[in-house]
This record gives sequence, structure tokens and C-alpha cells, in this order.
Amino acid sequence: MRSQEEYVLRTVEERGIRFVQLWFTDVLGTPKSFSITPAELEDALSEGMTFDGSAIDGFSRVQESDVLARPDPNTFQLLPWHGHGGRGDGPDAPVARVFCDILTLDGSPFQGCPRHVLRRTLERARDRGFTFYAAPEIEYFYFADSDPLHPPQGLDHGSYFELTVADRASDMRQRTVLTLEEMGIPVEHAQHEDAPSQHEIDLRYTDALTMADTVMTVRLVVKEMARQQGVHASFMPKPLAGVQGSGMHTHVSLFRDGANAFVDLERPHGLSLVAEGFIAGLLRHAGEITAITNQWVNSYKRLVSGYEAPVHRSWARNNRSALVRVPLVKDGKVESTRIEYRAPDSACNPYLAFAVILAAGLEGIEQHYELPPEADANLFDLSIEELGSKGIAHLPGSLNEALASMESSTLVAETLGDHVFEWFIRNKRAEWGEYKAHVSQFELDRYLPLL
Repeated sequence: MRSQEEYVLRTVEERGIRFVQLWFTDVLGTPKSFSITPAELEDALSEGMTFDGSAIDGFSRVQESDVLARPDPNTFQLLPWHGHGGRGDGPDAPVARVFCDILTLDGSPFQGCPRHVLRRTLERARDRGFTFYAAPEIEYFYFADSDPLHPPQGLDHGSYFELTVADRASDMRQRTVLTLEEMGIPVEHAQHEDAPSQHEIDLRYTDALTMADTVMTVRLVVKEMARQQGVHASFMPKPLAGVQGSGMHTHVSLFRDGANAFVDLERPHGLSLVAEGFIAGLLRHAGEITAITNQWVNSYKRLVSGYEAPVHRSWARNNRSALVRVPLVKDGKVESTRIEYRAPDSACNPYLAFAVILAAGLEGIEQHYELPPEADANLFDLSIEELGSKGIAHLPGSLNEALASMESSTLVAETLGDHVFEWFIRNKRAEWGEYKAHVSQFELDRYLPLL
């Protein structure tokens, strides 16, 4: 037995853990879980636990339903909001969680598992000598409740970096950060965001698979801390009209032999050919991957001009209207050189999003894409003609447009694999069909009295 598995079993015994939750996600990134007792844990670690995959969206058909959830012992962690440090039974019993890889019954990777999609893409990068790191900025809102029949009611009226006293929302954000730290998840910083009742938690960079697991954990912890206070936390991309939506700007970098492969101090701006190729790949394939990084009808209410979200396929060193930004680094800190991809929102499936971002960047490196000129103006102020003259195209303006671009993408199809690619498009086409047939309150207010 491997040492990490031995550590898990020993910790469960020493800490009096009564239940272990096995976590995984469906294709859309919806968290799924079932619990086992410590008596089942050793077998689960070595053989996996069988469950009916046909009950999970995007997994198996009925005739091929059973799959295995095999825990990844490196992801084992106690859930601080259970047990309160005691060893009791019932609702206060100590509980732990572990992320799982989903396998077929013969032990091979299950093609519908988002974690496997990311693993496979990371292996492609590793074959080329690269390790892929990510550090997302996760934005979300606090609301009084989740009742869709009434407009969302925020908990504060703060704005960007607002410092408040005795603020319920800020207190919940602080509780969330402390809980994450207790779980071994380092937070770089957290703050109030621009919109009322909007908050942000920025995570310290780590390898992309660990970070995808972490994003899923952060979303659950944020919601759990809010639930304990009788309110609702939402990662909906655009819950409120007239203010900014919630993005998940993601900082990424490639390392090779322990050094940042994006750095070359002999070249302009200190960016290596690897970095330039990665940016060029993102720009060329941005339209194709947007359905993954922005997977909901509501995602495209955020990707509009005037609310700081990117809508143009461009790059810049210090221009927040660009899709890809190269943040300035402190003197002597060149190893922190990175690329910020600003399109994703906080409701994406992080496994699939990181996979397509990496795949697009690798394509740019391998095919030696030429980096277009840097955007040196506020793109929101330019006309369509001016953007066209600079060769700057728009991101898809709707889920329908994004799916059309994705459907013709060999890169996305190969990255996701046939199983996930085909199911995702079917599911999202159905979502778009329902949305297109819906008559909104906007239409009733605008047209019913007039027409």
C-alpha cells in the first residue's frame, strides 16, 4: 500500500472519522458525492466503489451504466464544518472528503470523467516537458435567498476594495477564507468586488489538476458558510442587470525543468517564444473554447461591453479590456511571469476549462502561431471599423454562437474526447432551445403594452 493511502487510513482512525464523502463532478461541473464508512475505505482506495453512472448527466447510457469511483488519496481532507473537533455520531460526526477519478469496470479511465479530460491534457503538456499551473480569481455574490420569483436582494452596498465595519457579507467571506486555510487551501487575498454584494477570493497558484479540485471545493465552502448564516451565495455569471458579472480570471503559466517557461529576459517584454505562442493559441482558438469557459445562456449577459468583461480577442500587458493580459511583475520576480485569461466565469467546469485553455496554448506553441500586435487602446472605445482595421475579432455573443464555433473545432473535440464533446453539445443545444422559446419579462414589459 502506498504511503499516502496509509496516511489516509491512519488519519481516519486517529481522528474518529465516521463518514468519507467521495466527490466528483458531472460534465457540467455539478458536484456529486456519496458517502462511505471507514470500513469500506481501504477497498475503495485499492479497487474503487461501483455506482450507477447512468444516473449522472453526461456519464453512461443505461446499457453501460456501472462505473467505478476511485478515490485520489492526495485529495483527502477533513471538512471543518462537520464534527466540531469531536468524535460523536449523528450530524456532528467528523466527516472527510476525497476527490475521485471515474473508471470503467475494467479499471481504465472513463471517457465521461471531466477529471480524466484534464489529466489527459496535462499528460500531453508533460510529454513536451511542461507543467501547467493555474491561479483563478473567483467572484461571486451573496443574496438574502435563492428565490427565483423575486429580484435578488444583496447583503451590502459596497464597491471595489470597500472596507466596512460589522458587515455580514465581509464576515462570511473571512469565515470562508479561514475555513479554506484550515483545509490546506492557501488564499492569496480576498476582497469586496465592484458590484454591491459581490466578493472575490484569489487562490495561490498550483498545478492545474489540484486547482480544479480546489475551485470545486471553494464553491462548496462559500455556499456552506453562507448557508450557515441563512443566506445564499451564487456563482451565477450575471445575476444582476446594470452591474458587473462574476468572472473567474485565470492566471496560467508553464514551467519546464523547474523554471518558468514564459520568461526570456533577452526578448521584448521578457516574454519567451513559448509565452508568445501560448497567447497566440488562446487568441486564435478563443471562439472555439468559449462554450466551455462560459457554458451557460446567462454567461453571455456578462460578456458585453461596458462591464469590464472581455469581448474582444486581443492581448495586452496592462489593458483590462483585452481578453489575454500579461500582468506586470515586480522587480526581481520574473518567475511570477504569467498570462491572465479573462473570459471564464465562476460557473464553468474548471476541469474542462483548464483543459481547453491549455490545449489552445499548446497548439499555439507547437504550430508556431504568430503573436498579433498588442492592443494599446481601450477596446471598448473603438468602433467596429477600427477594431477590424486592427484585426481584432469579437468573442461569441451568445451560447448559440459559441456552440457553432465549438462544433467545428477539431482542437476542442480532441481535447474533450468524443464522449464529452458530443454530450456537451447536445445538452447545450437543448438549453439554448429552451431559452429561445422562453418569453421574458423584458419582452412583456416592452412589447405587450405597445403591440
